[in-house]
Amino acid sequence: MDEARDVAAPVPPGMSTGRIEAFSDGVFAVAITLLALDLPRPEPGHGSLAHELVQGWPQYLAFVVSFFTVGIIWVNHHAQFAVIKHADRTLLFLNLTLLLFVTVLPVTTSVAASYLRDGGDEARLAVALYALSLEVMSLSFYCVWRHAGRAGLIVASLSPQMLRRRTRRNMVGHVVYLAAAVLALLSPFAALALCGAVAVYYVHPGARGAPED
Repeated sequence: MDEARDVAAPVPPGMSTGRIEAFSDGVFAVAITLLALDLPRPEPGHGSLAHELVQGWPQYLAFVVSFFTVGIIWVNHHAQFAVIKHADRTLLFLNLTLLLFVTVLPVTTSVAASYLRDGGDEARLAVALYALSLEVMSLSFYCVWRHAGRAGLIVASLSPQMLRRRTRRNMVGHVVYLAAAVLALLSPFAALALCGAVAVYYVHPGARGAPED
């Protein structure tokens, strides 16, 4: 028995990423569905249908931008975890933080769309907050990737050069979302378009399917 106690316990392998991906997929699915709940629903007795649809175009625009942003994050989250071989406790909480900001996006989208429709100075602040919510979501995505690289959780087949290339591409969103937050104080619609441009940029996977958001 004493000899058994002296034998060092084997180091447990890293945690599987399967449950992280399954839980994350569920959160992404709920968040992207909630985006549609605040879309305007024209009803008889409030003017012509065409007029009501035109009046609601800011909400439709904000919905499309947010829908594709969440969708692309989901796609790149899948690509990201395809090269992360296992997880540790820190990665779990960093991924949970990412999901926190994903679930906040339907709220900031709704606020931005409502104030864009009404117009006025408050629309600038609403869109700035929307852009900042995208920024912190993008930053949390980057932190997941950065920690995985530093903690040795990424597959060995990924070269250091490719790791750096993916990291640099991942950072593009941070710069643009911050610029959009500032631009919103001048032109909220231009800022929303800039946020949409980030989604378009990340539709392309980059070099060898580099994960980013």
